[in-house]
Amino acid sequence: MATVFGVGRAPVAPGTFGSAAGVILFLLLSGLSPVLYAVTLVGVTCLAIWAAEAYERQTGAHDDGRIVIDEVAGQLVALTPLVLAGRSRSFFLVVTGFVLFRVFDVWKPGPIRWLDRNVAGGAGVVLDDVLAGGFAAALLAGVVAVTGFE
Repeated sequence: MATVFGVGRAPVAPGTFGSAAGVILFLLLSGLSPVLYAVTLVGVTCLAIWAAEAYERQTGAHDDGRIVIDEVAGQLVALTPLVLAGRSRSFFLVVTGFVLFRVFDVWKPGPIRWLDRNVAGGAGVVLDDVLAGGFAAALLAGVVAVTGFE
């Protein structure tokens, strides 16, 4: 589960592949109402924390690169504005949300870096990605507000 059915075992850029898996899951979930999407997002985040914690206990390695379920949760957060705006089928906006999330996930500015370095266990693995998704979502919401892209 933590490797998202082996996606995290990609020989290069497993986090990017995990984020891509998050986009696929988003496309499957994006037809849900905003409330059901939010409930599902919370469920995925809780599952991610549990799976990351279990993987860490099993391997003894903190935030192993093969754990990519955190990218899935973060990517779902990043794309949330598209569900709220009814724009979840816009190729341009989905790609923009994907890129914004990857930038914040890799860059880890301010509080994202703090979470990454100071919170242990599965929560530490997942919450920095959820916050990176939040930063990306804020910017994506701005893009949605000013564009007419469908």
